[in-house]
Amino acid sequence: MALINGSHPEEFILLGFADRPWLELPLFVILLITYPIAMLGNIIIILVSRLDPRLHSPMYFFLTNLSFLDICYTTSIVPQMLFNLGSSKKTISYMGCAVQLYFFHIMGGTECLLLGLMSFDRYVAICRPLHYSLIMNQRLCILLMCIVWLCGITYAVSEATVTLKLPLCGTNTLDHLVCEIPVLIKTACGEKEANELTLSVVCIFMLAIPLCLILASYASIGHAVLNIKSSEGRKKAFGTCSSHLIVVLLFYGPAISMYLQPPSSITRDQPKFMALFYGVVTPTLNPFIYTLRNKDVKGALGNLVRSIFRLK
Repeated sequence: MALINGSHPEEFILLGFADRPWLELPLFVILLITYPIAMLGNIIIILVSRLDPRLHSPMYFFLTNLSFLDICYTTSIVPQMLFNLGSSKKTISYMGCAVQLYFFHIMGGTECLLLGLMSFDRYVAICRPLHYSLIMNQRLCILLMCIVWLCGITYAVSEATVTLKLPLCGTNTLDHLVCEIPVLIKTACGEKEANELTLSVVCIFMLAIPLCLILASYASIGHAVLNIKSSEGRKKAFGTCSSHLIVVLLFYGPAISMYLQPPSSITRDQPKFMALFYGVVTPTLNPFIYTLRNKDVKGALGNLVRSIFRLK
């Protein structure tokens, strides 16, 4: 096996489900169907949010960023999964693995913080409605979004760089579908307790703290919604917030199960199914969750479709 600089392999073998080949064709077909759906759904969300003036609000500004993140997130792993599942050659170059590692974790880390920011937006909208336009002004929204992106990039670059420096001792086989930090740490040899501890501490800030803030926000939102006298107002507030809460649970559940435990204790198939879930399932479902439960988005989508047919 050829090595780069005498320490890293030229390529990695991604075993995936090689021990269960009967799973590969169904997974290939599922990814081939869900990937275009995820791309189309998130592109539509971005288009309607940008083209419809009624959706030019902080909520849809953040939703546009979430859709963009989901497009990049799923694109960073699904094409490679399709290539490996559809061929006998299940490899990725060392450079390809490094690029995937950075992009996958930049998007994932940024999305963790963005979901927290979206819950804060809903908190201000429902619990401080009279001050909403003053607090969530355009300048602040852009500033908060820049901070979220900067934190996500800082987390990913620092963690991925440290992980890539771990010695592999001649090993170039990863029992996974993609290049992911916990799996690379688990595969590495030598002293890696410091890396495991660092990853756990960083992920407490990236996952646990935002999730606690989200739950605290929704506790306040729930109390405020119950005090709304209008049943129509309660229904609208509940519909908007429940969509976001479903997305939070779909994303944070698998992510916490992967990143808030030591990589050495992760079971063999856990990373594969978790990567499929938060890298494929969640980005595919997000557009449906936000459109099917949101009258404003459905109305904007209807207007967009009608305008396209009028042009034709």
